Amino acid sequence: MKRADVVELFSRLRELDPHPTTELEYRTPFELLIAVILSAQATDVGVNKATRRLYPVAATPQAILDLGEDGLKRYIATIGLYNAKAKNIIATCAILVDRYGGEVPRSREALEALPGVGRKTANVVLNTAFGEPTIAVDTHIFRVANRTGLAPGKDVRAVEDKLIKVVPAEFRQDAHHWLILHGRYVCKARKPDCPRCVIRDLCRWPHKTED
Repeated sequence: MKRADVVELFSRLRELDPHPTTELEYRTPFELLIAVILSAQATDVGVNKATRRLYPVAATPQAILDLGEDGLKRYIATIGLYNAKAKNIIATCAILVDRYGGEVPRSREALEALPGVGRKTANVVLNTAFGEPTIAVDTHIFRVANRTGLAPGKDVRAVEDKLIKVVPAEFRQDAHHWLILHGRYVCKARKPDCPRCVIRDLCRWPHKTED
């Protein structure tokens, strides 16, 4: 995609939603971290239902440690892979308490060293909690980047690296939120809603839907 088209694409998405953010509900960097860990292979709606019950009871690393793994499971049992996620969250909370005084570290290396935290989760926390211009590539962004021709790549890391190169600096802070929301609600996996798409004319995908 030509640079002028990239600028136009993000200008239109920004006009639709000037201040995009995650649909996960959180108040602190720690609450966001836990929500993102829980969101793997789960919907934001499902995660929010669980954390609305969990966070009034335990919203700090020490409070979750005090719940214990079995206690935590009672709050997150409606979420897929909850056994593994509970184990990782307890281990992560222990590290946060022991090494970081209960605070979420602000470096990628430290975040990725936490159990249950991969590059995508680290990028979300760095961007959304700490204002870093990172771009977290999930299935929605991977699909949109490839379909539109914005940043085609064979895997999520290739797409992330290309997005960092092609997204102008003025859009980079909010780029992944715009792309996620576009992929979730318009450029959907099974049947994209091309007639309602504000970037249809810029998109390189040859199989656009008509209705």
